[in-house]
Amino acid sequence: MAKPSKATAAAKPKGLSLNIGLNLVSAAAYGGWDGPLAACEFDANDMAAIAKSKGMQATVLLTKKATRANMLAGMRSAAKALKSGDFFLLTYSGHGGQMPDTSGEEDDKKDETWCLYDGQLLDDELYFELSRFAAGVRILVLSDSCHSGTVTREIAPPPPPPGQRPKLMPEAVARRVYTEHQAFYDKLQADVAAAARKDFTDPDEALAQVGAAAEATALVGRFKPGVVLISGCQDNQTSMDGDHNGAFTEQLLKVWNRGNFADNYNAFHAQIRAGLPRSQSPNLFVLGPTARFLKQKPFTV
Repeated sequence: MAKPSKATAAAKPKGLSLNIGLNLVSAAAYGGWDGPLAACEFDANDMAAIAKSKGMQATVLLTKKATRANMLAGMRSAAKALKSGDFFLLTYSGHGGQMPDTSGEEDDKKDETWCLYDGQLLDDELYFELSRFAAGVRILVLSDSCHSGTVTREIAPPPPPPGQRPKLMPEAVARRVYTEHQAFYDKLQADVAAAARKDFTDPDEALAQVGAAAEATALVGRFKPGVVLISGCQDNQTSMDGDHNGAFTEQLLKVWNRGNFADNYNAFHAQIRAGLPRSQSPNLFVLGPTARFLKQKPFTV
């Protein structure tokens, strides 16, 4: 059998994965709160296993390694390495948080965050980093955290079921963290807002104008990569932790069925959602050119 030509090999899409899971955070960065969870490292490792099974090069950041610097470095390295047609998988399992919005684009006057080990990653930062990927790159984001419906909007969630651990930084802790680190987070918001005005339309601004995440893509005209975000819950709900996987990730793994799932992303999301209670309804949110992407089998490089 003839060997593939170098041109054929070069044309094969490349896949990279960044899988993040935190079972706790640094109390020094969160006002004395360390936010213990049980299953987030399992979630990250299981997502990395799927990535590797699909031929991706996976980077796993667990708890103390899941710092702001390490996550941003991982995303920026992937953005430099990937070109049109390539695939990037970003998964996060941990607490969702909030802080006052100082850039003025949030209707609820709060920015939603991912709670990394040594500090929070703002929703504005996440979308700005995603916008830096080349046109035509396919990006799948799986967010198993609270406030993860679009990672941009928040409505006060109802109390969690008795005895269950929500992946939610308590509001009192969020206020304390912001107060103790206000200069850092205010400057971060200002810097990201300034960069975003130069480089792309901020999804938060689009969402504020249309009032619904599903319509935001029409206004984010310069968002070049295609992004599909499947979340652990709606923005007004909480994602639950578990003993071996978070509730969202556990159901995702069941639906994926070791790769035997053979449908597209819309069906994938629908089946995950059908297996969870009404109190936790995963969301699907897209940005950029995703029409062909959504028709593919999940995790296809």
